[in-house]
Amino acid sequence: MSSINFDEMQQMQIELQAKYGKVWGQKMEPAFGVRQLLWMIGEASEVGDIIKKEGEDEIMNNPDTRRHFIEEMTDVMMYFNDLMLCFGITPEELTEQYRKKHERNMNRW
Repeated sequence: MSSINFDEMQQMQIELQAKYGKVWGQKMEPAFGVRQLLWMIGEASEVGDIIKKEGEDEIMNNPDTRRHFIEEMTDVMMYFNDLMLCFGITPEELTEQYRKKHERNMNRW
């Protein structure tokens, strides 16, 4: 199986929002951005809880713990993509800024 990219992730989120957005009472527009950010932070906290409660060894060596850890990281990425969609950020824009930030960080110290 090949790696997923932001184009594919965003398309999947667009499909998910088209199917359930009305049920969830949300739209992918800036006014809902803070909501997506807060959900993303909540999911990131769940990632932290697994690290805190289960520990690194369990994440690395227990398939069930690892699956749960990755699932929670996936939730973070889904809300991150929703946040991008709320503000109309394209994968190309993210890529450009990511590369620029990487270059700055590589030359920072």
